[in-house]
Amino acid sequence: MNVNDFLHNFVTEYYSSISFSFSDIVDILIVTFILYRFFLIIKGTLAFQMFFGIFFLFVAFYFAQLYSLFTIRWLIQNFLAFWIIALLIIFQPELRRTLAEVGQRGFFKKRQMQDERMLEEILKATAAMAESNTGAIIVLERNTGLRNYREKGSILNADISSELLRAIFYPENPLHDGAVIINQNKIESAACFLPLSKNPQLGRAAGSRHRASIGITEESDALVIVVSEETGKTSLALDGKLQADLNIDSMRKILTKLYLQKQNKGIKRK
Repeated sequence: MNVNDFLHNFVTEYYSSISFSFSDIVDILIVTFILYRFFLIIKGTLAFQMFFGIFFLFVAFYFAQLYSLFTIRWLIQNFLAFWIIALLIIFQPELRRTLAEVGQRGFFKKRQMQDERMLEEILKATAAMAESNTGAIIVLERNTGLRNYREKGSILNADISSELLRAIFYPENPLHDGAVIINQNKIESAACFLPLSKNPQLGRAAGSRHRASIGITEESDALVIVVSEETGKTSLALDGKLQADLNIDSMRKILTKLYLQKQNKGIKRK
């Protein structure tokens, strides 16, 4: 029997014996979610690289059995005899951190707390820039993708902090001219140029910074925080309109309702 016949018979016999029930589907979804969360936790760590090394051993073992490579099969079989213990030792920090997160606040609660911290960092930076009359445009991406505008700016993909936002919009910084786009708790891009609103009702009083903020909300459902360089006043653009001269508390209430709550509802639905 050649390899093609072997694979054909294996697939035919395997799938003919499978019968799915609702509980099987739920079981698969739960395991998939747990593995997904685990991969997110170990991503960028040494354990992530070691995981792929172990996966390579399983692939090698499959081909060793398929092509009767006795020496390789013997070596891998001896390794598999204690692979569970090895995995527990290798991934001990990641497993401990995962179980701690589940026990203390759960995955959804953790994401909610991250969103709240993100918002506070943005508001902290906004207040500081308003006090120093530092012009700024901060775009919060929601359902409508802004990839075209993100890619035309300078890609950062950086964690959000008040210090970083203030540094970006510092007048001597080459990235200060343009907008920052925030997506999925990351500063995706800086120095992004947005479309100017063509609404004739805005009048000459609206500068290019405010026109750009309104313009992007005419094309998307984004929320845009604007700090005026001339007056230091803070405004919020949404749905093609500008809520001008908001204090930080008022802005916090609006963003919590329109951004944070909507983000968390979307996660729970998924």
